[in-house]
Amino acid sequence: MRLNNKIAIITGAGRGIGEAISIRLAKEGTDIVVCDIDFDNAERTTEKIKTLGRQPLTIKIDVSKSKDVWEMVNLTMKKFGRIDILVNNAGIAIVKPIVEFEEEEWDKVIDVDLKGVFLCSKAVAKIMINQKSGKIINISSSSGKMGTEFFANYAAAKFGVIGFTQGLAKELAPYKITVNAVCPGIIGTKMWDYADEELSKRLGLPKGEAFKKQIQNIPLSRSGTPEDVAGIVAFLVSPEADYMTGQAINVTGGMVMH
Repeated sequence: MRLNNKIAIITGAGRGIGEAISIRLAKEGTDIVVCDIDFDNAERTTEKIKTLGRQPLTIKIDVSKSKDVWEMVNLTMKKFGRIDILVNNAGIAIVKPIVEFEEEEWDKVIDVDLKGVFLCSKAVAKIMINQKSGKIINISSSSGKMGTEFFANYAAAKFGVIGFTQGLAKELAPYKITVNAVCPGIIGTKMWDYADEELSKRLGLPKGEAFKKQIQNIPLSRSGTPEDVAGIVAFLVSPEADYMTGQAINVTGGMVMH
C-alpha cells in the first residue's frame, strides 16, 4: 500500500467525491479524518472505512467557520499526532443567473468553496511546516478554468481555488510540502443532480436533458464517477507525485484540455 499509516483529513467526506476519496485512500493504507457538515453522512463513510481495517475519526465541521476548523485540527492531532494529507473537498453550488443572486447566496458559496480552502489550508499548513512534509489537495472544478452560464459564482470561487493553490505551493515548497488542485468535470453526484434540475428548468428542457447535453461535449462520451477523481487524488498524495506542485489537473473526459 502506497500510503500505509498516513493520516488524511478530508472535508466534505460524507458523500460523492469526498466519500470516494476517503475510501480510496483508506484502501491505500491511510487513516481518515472524515469531516462533513452532515454528521449522519460522515458516519456512513466512517463505517465503510472501518470495514477496510483503517482508523477513522468523524468530525462535524462547517469549513467556513474558523472555530470549527481549528477544532478539527486539534482533534486530529490529539488522536493521531500528525497530519500527512489534507483534501479540501467541501463545496456547494447555487445555479442561477447572477442578476437573480442575493448577496447572501454569493457570500455562502464563496465562504464554503474558497474561504473554507483557505481556513483549512492555513490551519493544517502550520502542522505540516513543523513536520517539514505534507500533501494538500484542493478540489477545484472545470468551472475553475472555463466559466459557464448560471455558474458564474461557483466559477469565481473555483478560479480562486486554482490561484490560491499556485500561491500556496510556492510558499510551502521550502518545507517539502506539495499543493495541487484537481478539476473535475461532469461527475455523477447529487450536486450534479441538483444542477441538472436547475439548468433544465432555466433552459426549458425536461429533467435530465441538461445533463445529457453536457455529456455531448465530452470526447470520452460519458460523465465521470467519484472514483475517477479519487484515483487522481490518490496519485497526487503518493510518493510518485513528490515532484509535482502548483498544478491543476483536469478530470473531465477531455471536455477541458488545458
